[in-house]
Amino acid sequence: MAARLFAVPTGARVVSQPHLRTVVVLAAGEGKRMKSALPKVLHPLLGRTLVGHVLAAAAPLAADRTVVVVGHGADQVRAHLTEIAPAATPVLQAEQLGTGHAVRIALDAVPDATGTVVVINGDVPLLRPETVAALVAAHEGAGAAATVLAAEVPDPTGLGRIVRDAGGRLEQIVEERDATEAQRAIREINAGIYAFDVARLRDALGKLSTDNDQGEEYLTDVFALLGSAGEPVAVHVAADHVETLGCNDRVELATLRRLLRDRVNEAWMRTGVSLLDPDTTWIDVTVALDSDAVVDQNTQLRGGTVVGTGAVVGPDVTLIDTVVGPGATVLRSHAVGAEVGPGASVGPYAYLRPDARLAEKAKVGTFVEVKNSEVGAGAKVPHLSYVGDATIGAKANIGAATIFVNYDGVNKHRTTVGEAAFVGCDTSLIAPVEVGAGAYVAAGSAITQDVPPGALGVTRAPQRSIDGWVARKRAGTASAEAAARAQKADEDASASGSRASEGEAIHGDAEPVRSASGAGDTATE
Repeated sequence: MAARLFAVPTGARVVSQPHLRTVVVLAAGEGKRMKSALPKVLHPLLGRTLVGHVLAAAAPLAADRTVVVVGHGADQVRAHLTEIAPAATPVLQAEQLGTGHAVRIALDAVPDATGTVVVINGDVPLLRPETVAALVAAHEGAGAAATVLAAEVPDPTGLGRIVRDAGGRLEQIVEERDATEAQRAIREINAGIYAFDVARLRDALGKLSTDNDQGEEYLTDVFALLGSAGEPVAVHVAADHVETLGCNDRVELATLRRLLRDRVNEAWMRTGVSLLDPDTTWIDVTVALDSDAVVDQNTQLRGGTVVGTGAVVGPDVTLIDTVVGPGATVLRSHAVGAEVGPGASVGPYAYLRPDARLAEKAKVGTFVEVKNSEVGAGAKVPHLSYVGDATIGAKANIGAATIFVNYDGVNKHRTTVGEAAFVGCDTSLIAPVEVGAGAYVAAGSAITQDVPPGALGVTRAPQRSIDGWVARKRAGTASAEAAARAQKADEDASASGSRASEGEAIHGDAEPVRSASGAGDTATE
């Protein structure tokens, strides 16, 4: 069964010792530099929003309660939380008065909270659950009043610095705008992720000042307050600084997307999935893949997509919430909410819309669109067709340019094509209609009535040829000239044949036998 490497963990706690815990996610910021009507924390990143990634990273803590501080776009963020984290409590920060103020109103919403509170910025989507768990374990193991997650970064510009004393202990956390030149040279930065003892945090929050460059209550000032009061404060350093990267504009969002893509792709390749060109392969964290699946270049796998063992997807494929069975192939196609059965083939240039379901070894070929339809085992829709609201039986063959006419302008209707039926090219099946098992439909037909099993359905008008029409209506054209040459050649050949036959015995001509009009030689595979 296909695995989901990045599923949100549920149930067992990653941090083993039982503690009461509260998670606070700071998601109230406006994100001006994003220049977007969408709140920053709701921007998507490989299958989750930024805040969705943060909540997933905190999930293994099995917190007793989760509080999300909302502000800019509060209604949108609340609606999103209802979908992804219905147990979370949104708390409004009407005025953006700083991170300290945000945490204070979050704790006001849970007055009975005890134990550990974990505070995480809502825009750090690369944060791993293991890192959050390690931070909390270190904090609780040391009995600290406060612990900050830090990271060594190559360029600390714009980030708060971790200032240590001569003994290497945390002295204070300084925002860059308030830092001295010496402090700005420090490359150890505050990742914006913290663990606190709730009781001691509440006490310190009441003592915060707004005497700083921004005139805000800084949560980071809590560390200096606690330290000066003799409370133990600690630093836990992240193993990989990339996890702590935040998102402030579209350029940083693109960087985060590439970094997460590389992390996801590496993880899948290490489980036995072949990615032929990882740099052009984008896989959401919500996707599930089986070992020995092959993903070719320029491919996007999104949403709840599942790809089975031995399946080949790509190049140039987008799959959204689509299941691809073992051994199936999907080439240069787009699918949304579809199912591709074991050994089935799709494409190139096919479009599978929601509820398109292909059974084992079915084929949907070039320039075929399928919507809300079942294509039976071994059935073929090879090219240039639209299949909407239909059931196609096993081993049926649908000729090129066949249209399942499903909409009368008001309602949708279904068409059924039976097992091993054979539909000729350029046919319209006008629903509601049924073509029985083993029936044939002649090419060029418009079928409005049921075709019984084993019957031939034909609705073509007799062909009529009007001799001399081009010479009369299109005189002087290239067509008229070509026709005249062909007619002259026919006349010359006829005259030559007449001379050659003089003197020969005439024994009579057999009347040619022609088959009746049908579909047998007018469909394609």
